Amino acid sequence: MSSKKILIVAGEASGDLHAANLVNQLKKTCPQARFYGLGGKNMAAAGVDISFDLTSIAVVGFVEILKHYSLFKKIFNGLVEKAKIEKPDAAILVDYPGFNLRLAGELKKMGIPVIYFISPQVWAWGRERINFIRRTIGLMLVLFKFEEIIYRDGKFNVKFVGHPLLDVVRPVKSRDTLLDSVGFRRNHVTIGLLPGSRSKEVTNHLPVMLEAAGKIYSKRKDTQFLICRASTVGKEIFKEIIYNSKIDFPYKILDDAAYDGINASNMVIVASGTATLETAILNKPMIIIYKVSFLTWALAKLFVKIPDIGLVNVVAGQRIVPELIQFDATAKKISKASLEILGDKKMQEKMYAELYALKNTLGIPGAYVRAAEEIAKFLG
Repeated sequence: MSSKKILIVAGEASGDLHAANLVNQLKKTCPQARFYGLGGKNMAAAGVDISFDLTSIAVVGFVEILKHYSLFKKIFNGLVEKAKIEKPDAAILVDYPGFNLRLAGELKKMGIPVIYFISPQVWAWGRERINFIRRTIGLMLVLFKFEEIIYRDGKFNVKFVGHPLLDVVRPVKSRDTLLDSVGFRRNHVTIGLLPGSRSKEVTNHLPVMLEAAGKIYSKRKDTQFLICRASTVGKEIFKEIIYNSKIDFPYKILDDAAYDGINASNMVIVASGTATLETAILNKPMIIIYKVSFLTWALAKLFVKIPDIGLVNVVAGQRIVPELIQFDATAKKISKASLEILGDKKMQEKMYAELYALKNTLGIPGAYVRAAEEIAKFLG
């Protein structure tokens, strides 16, 4: 892989982190390579020339995306025009399928080789997308073994590199150190609340999580709660929700320290997404919740082809942790499920064993190294 000009695009906080780590690894292989595109602060810190921070408008759901359609269209068209001028040697598209798959089609027309890192969830939305992907993507780098099997069935250039979270999920503080630092009791039951990494997710999830926490505390006075705030969500959103919730249980907010928060918790109530896998890697019992607008939920019911939406359950191929989605994501049901887990040692032990087995299916550390090696071979 000689000196190359590479377009790289990531649209959410997790993709920005993975893209940055991949760029840092690629630079070891090809120090002369120049990277430009769309992403966030992590990619910028890795030396990518960022023309727009897509992570600043991270949204979820059909309705929410439509509200930002004109902005997305402007950014998309601008990037396509820049690609025509820059003529990059290759493009690396990271997750973000709504934007990146369409971009892949435009880049293919220009003859630009396309590499996709972190596959679109074809297993959730139906496999018809595979035909489009096969026509437009030159190399697909997948994080899960079952994805490789799906694409292999489609006779496609696909490589399983393992999951990069195995490289990045590293708590900084021990459980006792973290609890001591926030003034929590070591011998109390600590429950982590992870409402999501997008503002809309937090407004949807945090109020019901706090209400559930109140119900749990009313039954068990030995509980305390760590509320984990992602750096992508403003502090004022948390402050307003917490103020309106009139909390009467012990809590602390952890800013941008989710791994420490999860590690210090006995169990976690977590919004569906990457955080469920992070929680699994740290081997913590969990309850997955998710709520969206009614229209987004109704449309998703039409298109989603799988019984569970939590990544942990999808990867396991069965429901190993409870999911409370949309109308089931109530304070009453969340608190009831939480108290059942906390009160049943056998249930906890079974969950520990299944989460440990799940972690072992994610490969071994070194996903970024293997991905960079595959990209270097593909580009020559």
